[in-house]
Amino acid sequence: QVQLVESGGGLVQAGGSLRLSCTAPGRTFSSYAMGWFRQAPGKEREFVASISGSGGRTYYSGSAKGRFTISRDNAKNTVYLQMNSLTPEDTAVYYCAADADRYWRDTYYTSNSYDYWGQGTQVTVSS
Repeated sequence: QVQLVESGGGLVQAGGSLRLSCTAPGRTFSSYAMGWFRQAPGKEREFVASISGSGGRTYYSGSAKGRFTISRDNAKNTVYLQMNSLTPEDTAVYYCAADADRYWRDTYYTSNSYDYWGQGTQVTVSS
């Protein structure tokens, strides 16, 4: 089974940056599209960003576009989320997920379309 391990969360002041990482073992990492989702207290889990297996195509939520960058290094079996210009509204538990669906283009924004999930990492933006 795919096991996703997340890291990089923490406490940061408004306007600061964080870089989240998600690593998976195995030989099939590049076969999976990868996504980042987040869930704030009292809110539904929401889509943040997604990237194709090759890294050639990316998607972002409206709030992430222009501030966040998703990338991947398939040689390291790792996907990243670089978050800049953070605000308190970005405070949430961030999850990475893997999607083997060949029609990922149609469902990249839907959490229940992803097959595997990480444990989540807390991001807290103060002020």
